[in-house]
Amino acid sequence: MFLVVRDAARAELIFSTYGISGEVVEFDLNRLEDLRKLIVRLRPSITFNLAGYGVDRSERDEADAYRINADLPRTLCETIAECRDLEWPGQNLIHTGSALEYGEIGGDLAEDSQPAPATLYGKSKLAGTQAVARCCGEYAISGVTARLFTVYGPGEREGRLGPSLMDAARTGQAIQLTDGRQRRDFIYVADVAEGLLRLGLSSAAPGEIVNLATGLLTTVRQFVEQAAGILNIPDERLLFGALPTRPEEMNHLPVAIDRLRRLTGWTPPTGIPEGIREAWAFESQR
Repeated sequence: MFLVVRDAARAELIFSTYGISGEVVEFDLNRLEDLRKLIVRLRPSITFNLAGYGVDRSERDEADAYRINADLPRTLCETIAECRDLEWPGQNLIHTGSALEYGEIGGDLAEDSQPAPATLYGKSKLAGTQAVARCCGEYAISGVTARLFTVYGPGEREGRLGPSLMDAARTGQAIQLTDGRQRRDFIYVADVAEGLLRLGLSSAAPGEIVNLATGLLTTVRQFVEQAAGILNIPDERLLFGALPTRPEEMNHLPVAIDRLRRLTGWTPPTGIPEGIREAWAFESQR
């Protein structure tokens, strides 16, 4: 297994902490021409593209967003077509998309819905999804886009909801929150990893899009209250309404996961309380 990273030293520390093994390859994904050479050298049977630009609020450069989120997956497809493993029975590429590709539409966000992304991240990720679908048809390779929803658990960057709650549990400080009425499909990171692996072995059609989600909606407030109960954070330290709700918050029905079930015979099993306990136990051992 090859682990392509931007900073090998930092990645080695993370991988050792999380028990991840593989050959670390330091590489700048902005160098798309060199990326072709790297893929030809490694000749992977299956490639998982988890790269993305724009999740961090500081990442707002439009050119960088389209280079990483759209041009990179297209380059991967073009290169994989040249050196794919003809004996490999699974997918050649698993590309991670985003729920924000759906944007402002409502309903159950079925994969054949007409998306209307409202953010730079959503628009550029949709361009990547479309590039994968187009290239799979053009180059006769197999590839799937797994659209991720609200992923939580070990490895989240500081400032996100889960790490902020754990920091509050450690420090005893209050935590500022929105009113928490927005509903999200929270999925535990280990289930995301398993889902990606299962899709890699699936018989999905070339370029098919699959919602990798639980199919259950939970309000942010409910998530916080469940976490607070497990982390022993008193109610008075949960400052609901102290922060504004983000304008890009989506409003929709429970996410359709029929396609995920059909292709994998599986539904993400980890409930929120179990996920929070596992994440807290993991972080407490570090």
